[in-house]
Amino acid sequence: MTAYLDQLGACPDKLHAIRETIIANIVFLGQIPAPTFHEKKRAIKFLDRLVESEVDECTTDGYQNPIGIIRGRDSNRDPIIVVAHLDTAFKKDLDHNFILTENMIQGPGVLDNSVGVGAIATLPIIFKHLGLQFDSDIILAGVIQSLGRGNLRGIRHLVKTWPSKIRAAICIEGGELGRLNYYSDGMTRCEIKCKISEQGGLEHRFRPNAILVLHEVINQILEIRLPQKPRSRVIIGKIEGGHKHGMIAYEATLGLEIQSDADRMVKALFHDIKDIVTGIGHEFGVAMELNTISNVSAARLKYNHPLVKATGEVMRRLDIPIVGEPSESELSIFLSKKIPAVTLGLTRGENYHQPNSKMEIEPMFKGIAQVIGTIQAIDSGVCDE
Repeated sequence: MTAYLDQLGACPDKLHAIRETIIANIVFLGQIPAPTFHEKKRAIKFLDRLVESEVDECTTDGYQNPIGIIRGRDSNRDPIIVVAHLDTAFKKDLDHNFILTENMIQGPGVLDNSVGVGAIATLPIIFKHLGLQFDSDIILAGVIQSLGRGNLRGIRHLVKTWPSKIRAAICIEGGELGRLNYYSDGMTRCEIKCKISEQGGLEHRFRPNAILVLHEVINQILEIRLPQKPRSRVIIGKIEGGHKHGMIAYEATLGLEIQSDADRMVKALFHDIKDIVTGIGHEFGVAMELNTISNVSAARLKYNHPLVKATGEVMRRLDIPIVGEPSESELSIFLSKKIPAVTLGLTRGENYHQPNSKMEIEPMFKGIAQVIGTIQAIDSGVCDE
């Protein structure tokens, strides 16, 4: 059952022979803007790449997620899903031309998640190049509407409507190589909006400033006593507002994320913050609004789950240092449906969420090799009851 492990060491070197094909798919797909809710063009080109790779079947589901199917030898086996999100955090009008050097690819969204999308689009060619066949069907999916307000809608629909049981899943992210995510914390991502009427609210000597009102919200959130167990935190991640330097800000928005390994704690913190927002709105006489952008439930595999152990052994054989941490990505949806799954990172880089994001090319070959080894582990039966 573990014969594939003995062949893993040679896999990165073999992948160098198709280096240009892998890079071409990353660059070609990555240069197509795909902000959340506007992924159609990238989805079409992703599907085109799968057709050109001669997968056995190409289709889209009812939510327009593009899907390629490589038929396995045993039709009675449940399928293995390999998935990457198609959307990026960058707007269409941003220059998406990538810069390619001998060792690096630079461009907006290359690490999150163009390298993952390009690698999955190349997997059919990689399997043929390595002479690999599987018992299970291999489902290659690019999912839409994952990030931010997308709230993982693409993967939610894919998993909910898949017509058969799913054997296991691998979620692909660009970085960082070495991540082995097998659990997700509960999470609620929120926006707090403050709007001040130009006619005033309560009588103030000076009109309230929306940014300063949100500053008071932050102060009160920071006073919330958080337990050490269950592990919980509130991340203040974004604040914006105002028009110019010499004018009071009449509108401002605060973005935050509540995280905990217990869903009940996420809910409790959300209600605490809701009370803070309501109270400050009354005190300052301003309009305050708390909106939920996205959320996921806490779910996990245990460290001794066969998939986690098998994936860890694959990474050790490839000399990839392992880092375990939670992931609030597509992984959470699989785990919430009791489908064994892990998230893996393909390479290393810098400026992860910036327009000048860079990925290293050389580590990617080990990153792809670990994906192949993990597919082989699943196909050999490590997740079967």
